[in-house]
Amino acid sequence: MRASRLVNLLLLLQNRGQLTAGELARELEVSERTIYRDVDALAAAGIPIYAERGPHGGVRLVEGYRTRLTGMTSDEAGALFLSGMPGPAAELGLGTVMTAARLKVLAALPTELRSRASRLVERFYLDATAWFRPGDTVPHLPALAEAVWEGFRVRINYDRGDAMVERLVEPLGIVLKGGTWYLVGRRDGEIRTYRVARVGSVEIGDRFERPDTFDLEAYWVESSAAWERDVPRLEVVVRVDPAFLDDLAGQLGGDVVDDAERLDGHDPEGWARLRLRLTYPHDAPGRLLGLGSHLEVVEPAEVRQRVVALAGGVLVRHADGP
Repeated sequence: MRASRLVNLLLLLQNRGQLTAGELARELEVSERTIYRDVDALAAAGIPIYAERGPHGGVRLVEGYRTRLTGMTSDEAGALFLSGMPGPAAELGLGTVMTAARLKVLAALPTELRSRASRLVERFYLDATAWFRPGDTVPHLPALAEAVWEGFRVRINYDRGDAMVERLVEPLGIVLKGGTWYLVGRRDGEIRTYRVARVGSVEIGDRFERPDTFDLEAYWVESSAAWERDVPRLEVVVRVDPAFLDDLAGQLGGDVVDDAERLDGHDPEGWARLRLRLTYPHDAPGRLLGLGSHLEVVEPAEVRQRVVALAGGVLVRHADGP
């Protein structure tokens, strides 16, 4: 435990320069007394580290000193290499950069960790895209990523669904969710989310002041939870042929099946009776019809009637043949 903390202390100083004992204590979740003991231990081991007292003092390494990654554990090395997904990196315009970075880190690792990292890359592959769903076409993603990094405003043409609109956005971050890219930006003082595939054009503007208090991860967690909580839902009771229960996830969505409630009671055909909560109520009857004769809508009556009407329309359309 202490060896890991000593390595982390060294890396913090190497990456950030001089830090106070209080800052190091907060980062490493220990007391300031522990920090001073660790500094003494590192100095005794020959590390060029020293502490200066006073209002402008702190702990620092001798200028130019760099430590190698010899303190990295095998699990940490594996996690690092699994985190670099080549597909998303290439879409961001960083494919060759990611490859070069991984090669440099691999070369810096000790022989044992290098071998383990190489085996992990050979045996594990992370694919963020859902089944039966081609990835979005995102030709403007690299330009948006550059604007996020450099702090430039962007003027975008955005497909809102019912019309193409122009928006002046201060880009704050980019998120990859389930194979779909999103731009998080500020417009008219409010934080908004845009699907990158719907961006028709990008014009780079002037620089803007990024808000110091904005936390991309916290915003995304909160906003996505709010969307899942507030999205319109339709509650239906259905009967399902037990042999086709496994198909519900593919037809209706895994979130629906995870939220399904099994209802008690005897069924004459031995079918399962479930209460489902479906997102996007307007599309729900069509999705339910997709399971054909293996699913029956019990209630509400208006949804059952809508499914019957859709099925009747299919019969009429196909009655006379081509």
